[in-house]
Order: sequence, then structure tokens, then C-alpha cells
Amino acid sequence: MNKYLKIDPWCIIEEGFDSKRHQSSESIFSIGNGLIGQRANFEEDYSGKSLQGTYVAGVYYPDKTKVGWWKNGYPEYFAKVLNATNFIGIRIFVNGDALDLAKCKVLSFQRVLNMKLGVLSRNFVVEMPSGKQVEVTTSRFLSMAVPETGAIHYSLSPVNADVEIKFVPYLDGNVINEDANWDEVFWDQVTHEINGKEGYIVSRTKKTEFEIACGMFIKAFLDGKEILQNPMNVARAGYVEAAFKVKVAKKSRLAVYKHVAVLSSLYHDRKVILDHTKQVLKKSGETGFEKLLMAHVAKWATIWEHSDIVIEGDDEAQQGIRFNIFHLNQTYRGDDPRLNIGPKGFTGEKYGGSTYWDTEAFCIPFFLCTAPASVTRNLLLYRYKHLGKAIENGRKLGFTGGAALYPMVTINGEECHNEWEITFEEIHRNGAIAFAIYNYVRHTGDHNYLIEYGLEVLIAISRFWSQRVNWSDEKKQYVMLGVTGPNEYENNVNNNWYTNTLASWTLQYTIETIELVKHVDPSKYKGLIKKIRFKEREESSCWKDIIAKMYYPYLESEGIFLQQEGYMDKEQMTTEQLDPAQRPLNQKWSWDRILRSCFIKQADVLQGIYLFEEKYDTETILRNFDFYETRTVHESSLSPCIHVVLAARLGKMELAHRLYLRTSRLDIDDYNNEVSEGLHITSMAGTYLAIIEGFAGKRVREGRLVLNPQIPASWKTFAFKILFRDSQLKVDISKKKVVITNESAISVEVNVYNNDYAVASRSTVEIKRNKNNMGYELNK
Repeated sequence: MNKYLKIDPWCIIEEGFDSKRHQSSESIFSIGNGLIGQRANFEEDYSGKSLQGTYVAGVYYPDKTKVGWWKNGYPEYFAKVLNATNFIGIRIFVNGDALDLAKCKVLSFQRVLNMKLGVLSRNFVVEMPSGKQVEVTTSRFLSMAVPETGAIHYSLSPVNADVEIKFVPYLDGNVINEDANWDEVFWDQVTHEINGKEGYIVSRTKKTEFEIACGMFIKAFLDGKEILQNPMNVARAGYVEAAFKVKVAKKSRLAVYKHVAVLSSLYHDRKVILDHTKQVLKKSGETGFEKLLMAHVAKWATIWEHSDIVIEGDDEAQQGIRFNIFHLNQTYRGDDPRLNIGPKGFTGEKYGGSTYWDTEAFCIPFFLCTAPASVTRNLLLYRYKHLGKAIENGRKLGFTGGAALYPMVTINGEECHNEWEITFEEIHRNGAIAFAIYNYVRHTGDHNYLIEYGLEVLIAISRFWSQRVNWSDEKKQYVMLGVTGPNEYENNVNNNWYTNTLASWTLQYTIETIELVKHVDPSKYKGLIKKIRFKEREESSCWKDIIAKMYYPYLESEGIFLQQEGYMDKEQMTTEQLDPAQRPLNQKWSWDRILRSCFIKQADVLQGIYLFEEKYDTETILRNFDFYETRTVHESSLSPCIHVVLAARLGKMELAHRLYLRTSRLDIDDYNNEVSEGLHITSMAGTYLAIIEGFAGKRVREGRLVLNPQIPASWKTFAFKILFRDSQLKVDISKKKVVITNESAISVEVNVYNNDYAVASRSTVEIKRNKNNMGYELNK
């Protein structure tokens, strides 16, 4: 853990500059708008350690892997979202000396990420080698209102002497990825031009041939008066700059405005992409920084109106949840089904910016509650559009008849993860995709999705499960061998309880969905079975047999579901017996030692109980929770939130709150000592789940919204809005009451503490809390 940021409900604030923390701050203070993302690199040159990062959604390179690609079934490449043109650069020279915080004496420094406004700013005073002191103030944003644009305001004021300042705004497309497997340069430079205060670069990715066009337009003012001089222009392949020299008196202020436009061939024909970039940049310059900022701030106000969670009494908790909500919304816009949410988003190179099962398991529940249904629908359509590739992937591994195995990691539908224990064995990802369809339909009521797209995906996944199990003559049951569950501190295990459970559930849900589609739209169903050559009687009969005879490991002595066969052969210890100096295990222990230990990286059995909670009584949940929580080290960012939901469900509110702080402040406080590599974007959705499904007890049952609110002891109140079907509800929870306001035009039925309430349009229902309804009424 590394706590160095101030607590503030709306801002992330760094006071003082420490070069050892700089790469961590570059991650934490990252900004984006769903199409463009950027680490919080400095505008001016910095010669210290830094991970440069500017990323454009959907633009990737297939980086050839170093291991395994010569073996059958192994991916040949790892898809990487690329570090693209650096468009923020503004070199500064004071009387000829370069402004560089790694070399200058930093007298004061503050960096602020204002999450309410979506603006990154800095204020610092430096002393140059000559003794001249300069105050610098910067602010920048990537527009949520005009997503292909961004703007920078960079101002300088001499503190103790008159100086000559040379400022050099530039675009640099000659960038690299630090994680390149073979030290390749991923970009070819297409064209460049510079004309006074306006410059452009067009770059093209090798192999995939995406084009990125980037433009800049500069305006500068001295004490409010525009500087009209023509700059000195420099241009070469992949690089343009415009250099200005200005004499600035002591206490005067030089202000530089840099407007940028970034367009990709994902949305623009390559023949006209440069012309379009010029048009976008021209309009941005005419609009001006202040008006662009106002539109950007207004867009963020709308986003916060729907997705904010307000906590009174605990600023640490408040800052944590807003940090997570902020990064989720600036990573994914939801208007393009070709895009998805990478584990690091636009904050670093690790994981390649590709899609994992995190989206279905964690991000979809967030967007269901906070965004129009079309946003989640597009995440599901992303998988539907990749169904052909998933079937091809299954075929490569020996599966037949249209069986689909979705990739563990992908950006275009092809598997690009090359660790065998993950790529071939962590097949529970298929079940997460099936459950996401179910989760979407039960929350939105959009059964048409099942008819148009969902059933086809479910059948392909069920065909995979039916071939992945095999009959055990010894057990007289179906078994699933050689898998890795969500707990990646176990590999190549037999009969992982979670995977077996999810497979059986998928088969059952597919059978139910077949009946629904047959009934609602018989002609559509007939067309589908012809298209995919579905033999309903034969295949459904097989699935029903598997459901009836699936093997689930169980430990009678403890009354718990066993994570997998052989788990109890390990030396049983609890996390309390671990030396804190030995954690995190993945940074202290060998992989061999980890695999032989009983310690659990993230929720595995408990992930299944979380998904299928209604199937189990409270005593069963409690036994499993108490056993597995004491063995879980939470070294996956995806783990604590599931434990929060279950701990709250069991009334363990002190533990739930402690784990909530861990998940919500995982990156802000750098729990795992790795935030310098980038943020844990997809697990941030789990922080939202911790509050909404944990403390508020949100569920959907039989088409109704269910709430069982509880409140941590240190909180006075918490409040949120939730989209459900065609309604928006505002929920306020305090120690004494729950208040639900229906802000929509239709009546909504809500179940609170096992009582039904009809909340009429534009009306409010108040429910008193007492000792009989302070949380869940235990299932018997």
C-alpha cells in the first residue's frame, strides 16, 4: 500500500512532487473520453522515469508472441492497444534552459484530477539552474461532448526576474510500446504537414493498417493579448512543431492554448481522414477553450446525474467510489458494439487493452444500473459479432458442430492469450458470457435480444459444454477435467465446482430460452435452427442428461462446496497465519509454491454462490463464506467486491466495509504495489456492485426490483439512482429510513425488506428501518 493522495470527495489531489511516485500518478490521474485515453504524462519534457501513453479505442497491433505460437491451438499474437501520437507535448525553455521537473528544483507542486468536471490540472513553481523561478499552471481535458477533440491550457509566470521563454508545441508520432515483444515499432508514418500554428500527422499501424490522424492548433497570449508572431516550424517524418520565443516580464503571464483533434480510420475513410481532421480542428479552434470546456463539463454533469453515489460521513469511501465511477465512464461510451472495456482501459499497456470475461461478470451490472439499456446491449452485441470467431476457436481445439469457446483475451474475436493454463483451461469465461445475457434480460425485460441474438450464442456455448464434459465410469457422473477456475492460483484441476455449476446452469438456461423463443416467435426459431443445423431433440436430450448427472465436489465434514477435487490435500492454512511481509504472494513466492498452497487469489466457489444466491439458504452461504474468506488473499482486483456482497448478505458489515475500502481504493492507495502499470478499470465496476448489490442489497427477482439496504456504521447516509426497465429511481438510505423516489413517468413495483411497494410516477415512498428490517430476512 502507498497512501500519498489527499482525501477529497470530488478530487484526487497530489501535494508535492516525488519522482518515485510519478509513474503511479500517471496512471491514477489518467483522463479519457471513450475514444481517446491518456496517462497523466507532463506536457513539458520530463527526463525521469515515465510510461508514455496515448491510446485510441479499437486501434491495435497483433504483436507476435514469444512462446507457444508453434504449437497447435496456441495464439500467434497478443493484441495490443497501441501507444499513439503524443499530442500534449509543449517543450519549455527559460532563458535557454529546459523546463524538466527531473532536473529543476521543485519549490511547490500540486496535481489535481477534478472528477466532477473531468479536468486534469497542475500548479507548480520551479527554480531553473540559473536561479530563475517560474510558476506554471496547466489544465487539460479530452472532450466528452466532442469526443475526437481535446484541449490544453498551459500558462507560465516568471516569479523573480524577467525571462525569455521559448515554448514549442509539437506532435510526435514516433512512439513505441514498452511492452513490445520484439522491440518493434508498430507505426508507419504516412504524411505530415505544418503551417504556422497548425500541424498534422497521419500514422498507420503495421499489419492491421489502422490510420490515426492527429492535428494541433495553437493560440498564445501575453497578459491577455494574443501573440501574433509566426512560429518557427519544424517537420520530419512523424513529427511537427511550432516554436515561439517571447520575452515575459516578472509577474506577467504567458498563456498557451493547444487544441487537438484525433481521428481514426475506424470512423473515417483513410482517403479523407486528414481533411476531416482539419475540419474538426478548425471548429474546435473557432469554439475556443472555454466553450469547449463548458460543453465537456455539462456532459459530465449529465453522466454524474445518473451514475453518482453520494456517501455522507466517510470521505474515503466517497472518494473511492467516485474515482471508480469516473474512470468507468471515461473508458467506455457504449455507442459502438465494436468496442469493449480492457482491464487497464486507457491507463497503461498491461493486458494489451483487450477484452476479458471481466466485462460480462463485472462491468455489465454497472452499466445496467447507470446507463440506457442500449449501452449494455452493445457489450452483448460485441460478443455476438464475434460468435463466428468463437466457433473457429473451438474448432482449433477439437470441438465440432458449431461449439463456441470464446477467447480468454481478444480484441477482434480471435484468442490472443498465450499462457496454456489460461487460454485452454479458464473456460468458465463461456459461462460468464451466458450469464451476462441472462442478467441483461432479467434487468431490462428485453426478451427480443434473446430472439434476435442471444439464443444463437447460448446454443453455441451449450454445444461447447456438452463436448467439454466426459462420462466417468467410476463416478457414474459427468466430470470436467483439466480446467482453471477464477482462482488462478490453481491450474489444471479436475471438477472445479464453479465451472461445473456454471456449465450446468448454462445448459438449463439455453433449454428454457429455446422454449421461450419457440413460443414467442416460431418463425424466427425455425430460421435459426436451420441456420445453425440445430438438432433440438437430440442435443437438448444430451444437455438434460448432463444437467441431471453432473458431478459437484462437496466436503461433507465442513458442509461446503469443494473448490475442486484434491483441494483438501493441500496444507490447510488461513491468511491470518501468513507473514504480512510475504504479501502479495505473487510478488514474494515462486509460482510453484503458490500452486501448492491452499491460498485463493480471488472468489471462486464464492463467485458461484454470488451468481446463484437464490439456490442456497443462508446457512449454506455462511459455511462456504467462512471457509473460503479465511483462505482468500484477494490478489486479484476482481475479488474483494464479491466478498463484500456476500458479507453484507450475511450481516458481516464491519468486514464488508473493510473489503469495500480495499476494492474502492485499490488503485488510489496502491494496495498491490502495481498501479504504475495502469489502473484496474474492469474491477472498478465491482466497487459499484459492492455498494449497490452489497450495502443496498439490489437484486432482480421475478421481474421486480428488490432492495435490502444496510448501512456501514461510519456512514450517515448513502444515495444513488438506478435505471430499471423504463424507470429511474432515486434511493436514499439512512440509519432510520429508506426513501425511494420514482423520477419516471410510469409506476414501479419495488420489494424492500420482503414487502412490496408500488411507487407511482413522480412520487416518493418512505420505509422506516427498525430491528426487524435492518437487512436481509434470512432464507430458511
